[in-house]
Amino acid sequence: MSERDSQAAVRSPRAPWFSLQQGLPRHRFLGLAVGVFTTLLIGWWAASASGLLPAIFMPSPKAVVERLIELAGNGTLADDVGVSLMRIAIAFIVSTVMAITLGVLAGSYGFWRALLEPLVDFVRYMPVVAFVPLTILWTGTSEFQKLLVIWIGTFFQQVLMVMDAARRVPDDYIGLARTLGMSNPRIVWKIVLPSSAPDIWDSTRICLGWAWTWLVLAELVAANSGMGYRITVSQRYFETDTIIGYILLLGAFGLIADQLMRGAERLLFRYRHAARS
Repeated sequence: MSERDSQAAVRSPRAPWFSLQQGLPRHRFLGLAVGVFTTLLIGWWAASASGLLPAIFMPSPKAVVERLIELAGNGTLADDVGVSLMRIAIAFIVSTVMAITLGVLAGSYGFWRALLEPLVDFVRYMPVVAFVPLTILWTGTSEFQKLLVIWIGTFFQQVLMVMDAARRVPDDYIGLARTLGMSNPRIVWKIVLPSSAPDIWDSTRICLGWAWTWLVLAELVAANSGMGYRITVSQRYFETDTIIGYILLLGAFGLIADQLMRGAERLLFRYRHAARS
């Protein structure tokens, strides 16, 4: 078989399921993904229906859905989701703008890297949970406290990822820009930022997943609204159906946000995918 035939066989829909470094056709990928969720749902239903798991520990899928419908009917669900989405949007946008600005500077200039990298490396290993009581002491239980927890949990990780993305810009690009007489600020704006944009977008997508985690943490403590707050209240009254329902919603929102960012990445950086095909 020629080299061209071999490549065609690998990319063919009939290619093996476990081809190294090769993606599956879209219909196979979706089939596997749906199959995993379906299997888990059937297992959950079977465990609850058989009585192996008491309802107080693991309510049935039907009970969870009925509870969510009830909360949606009285407006509680919409209020909780709206508050949580507002918090994560504000905190994450602020974190992303700051991280991209400082990360690109640190990835482009040795001065900014020496100034920021050791400090950020130091802080990012500190557990975010330990900052929660401090943020309450510093800012009280205000809305700003919740935003601050999300910011702490995302900024210090994100700025390092952006810095690494900026540093991966090929030196040849920088050298060509200098040959053309471009100034340093112009090189950063016209060369470094556009070249590293796809990797920066990927790092932003990953950090958004962490932001959802810190959102729940922020709302579990000293809050009177939001999805995390509802989980805490439900724990006091053993409303396991509400807890599981909200956890599933958080996972669904995170998955939707991730897929939207993946779709936007394919539209914004088409040239990247064209080069890989």
